[in-house]
Amino acid sequence: MDFNLYKPEKKPSIWRLQISFKFAVFAMILLSLGVLWMLYIQNKISSVRYDYPAITHKKHVAKVIPDVPVKDEWRFVPGPISMEQIKKNGCVADGFLSGYGDKTAEISRMLERSNCVYLHRALETWLRPPDFEKAVKIMKNVDKKPVVYGMFIAEAISTWRKYSDPDWDHKFEFKKMCRNGNYNQWEKNSCIPSVNNPEYRRYLKSITQRAMDTGIQSFLFGQIKLQDENPNFEETEIKSVLSDMREYAKAKNMQIIIGAQTDDITDEKYLRLFDYIEGGVGIDANGSVENQPCSSKFSSCWGLLWDKEYSARANAVLLHLDWSGLTWDDMGIFARMPQDKRIETLRSLYGKFTGQNMGFLMPFLAVLNHENEGCYGPSKHFYTPSNKYRCSDEDKINKMMPSVK
Repeated sequence: MDFNLYKPEKKPSIWRLQISFKFAVFAMILLSLGVLWMLYIQNKISSVRYDYPAITHKKHVAKVIPDVPVKDEWRFVPGPISMEQIKKNGCVADGFLSGYGDKTAEISRMLERSNCVYLHRALETWLRPPDFEKAVKIMKNVDKKPVVYGMFIAEAISTWRKYSDPDWDHKFEFKKMCRNGNYNQWEKNSCIPSVNNPEYRRYLKSITQRAMDTGIQSFLFGQIKLQDENPNFEETEIKSVLSDMREYAKAKNMQIIIGAQTDDITDEKYLRLFDYIEGGVGIDANGSVENQPCSSKFSSCWGLLWDKEYSARANAVLLHLDWSGLTWDDMGIFARMPQDKRIETLRSLYGKFTGQNMGFLMPFLAVLNHENEGCYGPSKHFYTPSNKYRCSDEDKINKMMPSVK
């Protein structure tokens, strides 16, 4: 048979092909199994539960809502501040929220028994960043109302320490905070920070905001003449720092007060930037103080802030027994006195300064030199008046202050 190449042969239709019965049955079974498999897979996919991880951003955390409600996280709720009450019921509690004194539980109970309303310098930053997690744990176990917690912003930072803010995408570098690049001021790898340095101002903004979030309401700048290279109203950079702090407090609808150790600064506009100025009294062995602008103990002027040279230019003055960890400081002298002399000294100083509308802060936790040889609290490094330890001054001190209702 010849094939016409230009007219291809017509192929028979598939429907006319002869197909065996066995092949048809096999094809139908195979097709049915395929359909059943597809239905199984579809059902499997629809039954899978997808738990997407929480998406975390700075300043915002989106969390999957749990099936069982979780109790609200404990928070200290700060209340109103009375400057008059701080003057009369203020107490030094140096480093209490930082674990100073070691026996935190006993110190907490002592403060609960006290007539203290204001705990001065409760959170410390001397040579280390503040530990807010520890502070919250300690605050949580203090059953005391009303209470105002204070924070000390030290003139000493360590250049090898690390600090991070969970709400800031910034690596803080302490060496960039130092004044004049002096990296061994207080001890090896330490320096005085300067508010002229933007990195220090960033750090201050971070720690003061986190402190306010924790419920701290009083902030004290240590030796402001060291931290501020231009301690005068016209040139200082501290104005922007204080403005940021007050703006944040206003946004949180909380009251704060800001103070500074101003020493012999007399620029009234500068002093009035702060809600209070603060300093030691410089007692002698008899518990007496001098009435003049500068202490005679030092070659340079160590300002006695109750003198009108300073007090008349300030919004408020808070005074206390000074401590520096040396045997000749106020606390060293005080702790070596017999108890009757200690109480007489405190009664005299409290009456003298509160009578002039200033505050005198009673000593409830302060650093001592371990070779001081006087009475001490939980260890030779700290004074507390707790009845549990060697000084046992707390009952007599509490009677000097007004009772708290």
